Amino acid sequence: MCLAIPGKILAISQDNGVRAGRVEFGGIVRAVCLDYVPEAQSGDYVMVHVGFAISQVDREEAERTYALLQEMGLLEGELPPEESPRGAS
Repeated sequence: MCLAIPGKILAISQDNGVRAGRVEFGGIVRAVCLDYVPEAQSGDYVMVHVGFAISQVDREEAERTYALLQEMGLLEGELPPEESPRGAS
């Protein structure tokens, strides 16, 4: 099952015409497409589903949702650790 997970936008850039951001999820940072939330800025919280920010949420709602997902044990499969680059030990 894929869930939408709240994260905080750390930085925003343009990548080949796509509005992209670095988004933090409880210490894990991932690249996310921000095209569906054009009003979102650095420091804002967004709900992310399969690499796309689909809505903006306030900090309290993001923290409450993240805590519930963590408590239910649903984050492990949704946010696996980043893979190390090939050839790295």
